[in-house]
Amino acid sequence: MAVSQIASEELEPAGELRPEVAGRSPWALAGRRLLRNRVAMVSLGVFLVIVAISFAAPIYAHDIAHTNPFQSNLNGTTVINGQRRPVMQQGGGVLKLGETPIGPTWQRNFFLGADNQGRDVMARVLYGGRSSLAIGIGSAFIACMIATIIGVIAGFFGGMVDGVLSRIMDVIWAFPVYLLAISISTVLLTAPNGLALGPVHIQANSLWLPTMIIAVIYVPYVARPVRGAVLSVREKEFIEAATAMGASNMRIMFSEILPNVISAVIVLLPLMIATTILTESALSYLSIGVQPPNASWGTVIDDGQQLLYTRPMVAIAPGILIVLTVLALNVFGDGVRDALDPRAKVRIGD
Repeated sequence: MAVSQIASEELEPAGELRPEVAGRSPWALAGRRLLRNRVAMVSLGVFLVIVAISFAAPIYAHDIAHTNPFQSNLNGTTVINGQRRPVMQQGGGVLKLGETPIGPTWQRNFFLGADNQGRDVMARVLYGGRSSLAIGIGSAFIACMIATIIGVIAGFFGGMVDGVLSRIMDVIWAFPVYLLAISISTVLLTAPNGLALGPVHIQANSLWLPTMIIAVIYVPYVARPVRGAVLSVREKEFIEAATAMGASNMRIMFSEILPNVISAVIVLLPLMIATTILTESALSYLSIGVQPPNASWGTVIDDGQQLLYTRPMVAIAPGILIVLTVLALNVFGDGVRDALDPRAKVRIGD
């Protein structure tokens, strides 16, 4: 019979620790709990598979489909079941007028069909995944890194330092996320020279531009919980002991406090990656994210908007990948949280 019980190793008396638990570090125990969470491991596997197939886009485009997904192919042809057919077929739509891209062939060429420019949808979805994942992962890591530094400094020093940094975070926090992202993207994309920060120059069509924009707007979402964790840790006895021993502020912040609050950042990281991927896709759908000739899942959905009634797979395929990626990251993030904080979950045992 299953009964509810707390089964956390940390709650066991020191003299009754099991051999496989005794002597293990908290990180090792957390890793052990995470590996035993099958749902989280399956979600991580799904995410890694999506990453692998997306970054294999050049192999698919050049060696399997033999196509250039960034070049218009309105007059192109392909071979289906031994017959050569045009990529753009005459008489499409309800009224049988104009041209309609070829539908899914489920073969190596035009596996998911073509878009309104005659380009291979499967190849563009894979290349779009590379851009979306690179921007999402990169911006999440940058946001978490900047937010951790700001949160540690603000929480440790307090006073005027905390007040200034917190007010800057509040200003960014006050704007709706997408409105702020759209405003910054519009300004930078219309600038003749892109973004120039001293010796660093980022072109308007560079993937670094949406990466930095998304990273900046999500810094407050990580900095605030990190600051709260630092305020709690700062009052612990071991911090007072380190101060009494003459440890410098830098040593206390990054050798004593940071290791004790980094778990909060690790828990937030998968969730931030999912959020930044959604944000990038939304901006690219609005044509103010990834710029041509690059592609992303958002731009592919935008390409398929006018083909929803005739070739819905153009928009459905990247949409499915976005849903799977975000769902996998959220489930994995919940598993990481449960592994690092077992008291937050009541486990069911026999």
